[in-house]
Amino acid sequence: MPVLNEAENVAALVAEIAAALDGLAAYEMVFVDDGSTDGTVVALMTLTSRFPALRIVRHAKRCGQSAAIRTGVKAAKGRFIATLDGDGQNDPADIPKLWAQARKDPDARPLMLAGQRAKRQDSWSKRYSSKAANKIRRSLLKDDTPDTGCGLKLFPREVFLDFPYFDHMHRFLCALMIRAGGEIISVPVNHRPRLRGASKYGFWDRLWVGIFDLIGVIWLQQRASIPHNTREVPK
Repeated sequence: MPVLNEAENVAALVAEIAAALDGLAAYEMVFVDDGSTDGTVVALMTLTSRFPALRIVRHAKRCGQSAAIRTGVKAAKGRFIATLDGDGQNDPADIPKLWAQARKDPDARPLMLAGQRAKRQDSWSKRYSSKAANKIRRSLLKDDTPDTGCGLKLFPREVFLDFPYFDHMHRFLCALMIRAGGEIISVPVNHRPRLRGASKYGFWDRLWVGIFDLIGVIWLQQRASIPHNTREVPK
């Protein structure tokens, strides 16, 4: 979970993740602080004695959400990764639903479970801009994913680490998974209003950066050469 100035949210999120995953499987919580200037790190440190699965990684300065996600995936020890946004709008109680789907055939081709926010608890302007962006993205990238902006996703760690890294790549994880020969399954999930703290993105931030990144991902797709039907030669 990447976090930036979310001191008011982390305690509740840690408790909710533990409630959702205790007894379900062996797990760890990797919180990546992306250069917060508030008390986020202190708030997390006070929780480590109560939640031994909690690990804290910190960027010395702000590097962006994609960098924080990659840092967390690299630091993680598990075979599968579940990502959540740090604002409390994703519901950790949905993680078991995604995990159950992933376990059905764990050795099949790479699979990404992508949360789909059925009832978004955001402002009208954010919902409208997201809907328009999703429509443009789906028509150009052919990733056939209705809600790539949902921060709740589950995927194999090693597959993610093979993705080409670039700033803002977190917006295009579904397209990158398809580029790698994988499959996307969208799963309806709960979405909650932000109760504490402030959003780190504005409308224009998403729009202009998204346009340039979209062009770059199209370029990557056109140059992908994914091997299929590979097998090890017997000795």
